[in-house]
Amino acid sequence: MKIEIENKTKSKKGRGKKTKKQEENNISELRQDIVTGDWVVIAVGRAKRPEDFAEDKHWDSEDSLDGCLFCDPEKSGQEKDVLIYRTSEGDWTLRVFPNKYPAFSRGKVPRSLEEGPYFAMTGTGYHELIVTRDHYKSIALLDSVEVAEIFDAFQDRYLALMNRKSVNYISIFHNHGKEAGASIAHPHSQLMAIPVISPYIKLELDGSENYYRSNKQCVYCVMSEYESEFQKRVVCENDEFIAFCPFASRAAFEVWVMPKKHSPYFERISNDEKIKLAEVFQKALNSIYKALGNSPYNFYIHTAPCDGKDYPHFHWHIEILPRTATWAGFELETGIEISVIQPEIAAEFLRKQIE
Repeated sequence: MKIEIENKTKSKKGRGKKTKKQEENNISELRQDIVTGDWVVIAVGRAKRPEDFAEDKHWDSEDSLDGCLFCDPEKSGQEKDVLIYRTSEGDWTLRVFPNKYPAFSRGKVPRSLEEGPYFAMTGTGYHELIVTRDHYKSIALLDSVEVAEIFDAFQDRYLALMNRKSVNYISIFHNHGKEAGASIAHPHSQLMAIPVISPYIKLELDGSENYYRSNKQCVYCVMSEYESEFQKRVVCENDEFIAFCPFASRAAFEVWVMPKKHSPYFERISNDEKIKLAEVFQKALNSIYKALGNSPYNFYIHTAPCDGKDYPHFHWHIEILPRTATWAGFELETGIEISVIQPEIAAEFLRKQIE
């Protein structure tokens, strides 16, 4: 399935050596909420000035190629590729390189940072960008083979980083549109390999374990089987994967994509499964694109942590969240999201886009 893969080692040459003090000043921090135990990242490497937050948050999807940092990463001074896929003619189709302005400082073991009653640690890990070639073609407009190549790159980099000392969880996500957090219009996904497990993942791990203890079944398998049988919320499916609007959708047109066969670990996906995943995922994403008029969205992979523990009760999946509403006071205060369309109706509308 890989057209031609070239694994490159990271260049140790820099544009100029930084002093030890400069390096310390650029180290991100992971700070822990003393009440809830939640983590936040203080990303010093991508710090903004206070006045920068008033800037316009919209970009034109038909923006110019001029000055795009990702159309020619070498020319724009991005770091050397850690992975690049090429055609037989030598043209690149996808490349992965370290983020020039990382949220996490690369390759160092976390160090404790305490202040009074508070606990923090250095924000160490890895932050990489997965960039597809076509500036104007979002993932929703790619064909399934091109989408499979993206999942192939996700898996490749996951396997390369999962056993590093500073890594206990790997987050793979995609932001489409400035309202969804994309600061560059050129389509790209991101991978962050980090030392802590997020509270949201912890909730899913605990919830799936509690369900298994009570029912002796995987909760995600139960959902997948029920949705496939009754079809009310199914967007599309094949023999290996299913895409559906979850019963308790947090946002309008939210879609989950998951394997029908029980599997806790995304990184163990086979080449044949990647093709099957790409077929369902591309259809689901394209249906959202058609239904919502290229609306901003986020998607991310939820998989079991790589912290050396076993999670047999978990089931990896992808969550796609269109940005159809803005959180207001109720959502921020309670954490309860308000969706203004029934997932059954949303799924029916998305199916029509595929038909």
